[in-house]
Amino acid sequence: MAAAAVTAASTLLLGALAAPTAHSAPTVFAHPGVTVSRAQLDFARSKVQAGAQPWKAAFDQMLASKYADLNRAPKPRAVVECGSYSNPNHGCTDEREDAIAAYTDALAWYITRDARYAKKSIQLMDAWSGVIQDHTNSNAPLQTAWAGSTWPRAAEIIKYTYDGGWAGAGRFATMLRDVYLPEVINGSHSNGNWELSMTEAAIGISVFLEDRTSYDRAMARFRTRTAAYVYLASDGDLPKTVPGQHLDTRDKIVKYWQGQSTFVTGLTQETCRDFTHTGYGISAISHVAETSRIQGQDLYGTDVGERLRQALGFQSKYQVGTAAPSWLCGGTLHLGLGPVTEVGYNALHNRLGIAMTNTGILTERQRPAGSNNLFVAWETLTHGGNPA
Repeated sequence: MAAAAVTAASTLLLGALAAPTAHSAPTVFAHPGVTVSRAQLDFARSKVQAGAQPWKAAFDQMLASKYADLNRAPKPRAVVECGSYSNPNHGCTDEREDAIAAYTDALAWYITRDARYAKKSIQLMDAWSGVIQDHTNSNAPLQTAWAGSTWPRAAEIIKYTYDGGWAGAGRFATMLRDVYLPEVINGSHSNGNWELSMTEAAIGISVFLEDRTSYDRAMARFRTRTAAYVYLASDGDLPKTVPGQHLDTRDKIVKYWQGQSTFVTGLTQETCRDFTHTGYGISAISHVAETSRIQGQDLYGTDVGERLRQALGFQSKYQVGTAAPSWLCGGTLHLGLGPVTEVGYNALHNRLGIAMTNTGILTERQRPAGSNNLFVAWETLTHGGNPA
């Protein structure tokens, strides 16, 4: 086939793959199926048992963390109140960290088969499901998203792999359905990392609840927001926008993109804010793509995968030391991408064979990737070099 014909065929294929489908939810949900699958867990377990690196170091790091403490006392409260930048912070840190601890213990259970960890994970989940009623104040949607992204990861592992039983699973499902899902399912017109994290939570919750309607609704919103968060040259002169935000002029778009007026492939809506918040958005994109793949719809071959690849590469380039040019954020970048590269790098580079030099350098440099104490945890252990 002539080169031009190959290019045309590839373009048609990418275009077909990139179009969001009306129905994304699987006919039968895979469990455990939120961010990490049983096959991935089995791979990580085998590597830890063999003492292989970097998995053994990642596991040791996790087990030595405060989140794996079997004496941890949960701190649930009926109303979690979170203002901007966690001021006030009434239960915000406690909720997020108890959720991470529940997930940590679930991973520790699976790898060690020590039932104490499963029971501790259940204790944490039961404590919150028996108490929490609401999230309030300005950061309520984001707080709900962060905790709501982590809880289902823990619950999926425990419900579907622990043979000791979980009497409170139904009450936990009710908590996710009644307290968390309504807060995140409608998305947000704030900075893009908010809505990306909210859709991650909604999709993970939908998997645990086996709620196809909410899954499809959240996935459609995710596809739209991802396209509006990471710029590709193929988008045109200006980034894509989210309907309802009324970003209908160039000036409005530039302002929303933190004053950045030069748009290049891989730039995100928050690059010129700081890399930390950008990392939240990139992480959520990778988590949703991974969950979707486990559930039978591979988004890595769509524009989602391309945007994730380019966002990782663009940010990693500067995070590993390249100086910012004057046209980018006025020549000043606020670094701090966080432990967010493993999932995307594994999917795109290790599984699909795509060259990602800068992302690879950063990923290796940050190993073993720990937790950002919000909603990211132990991804070298679960996804580093994981072929499953």
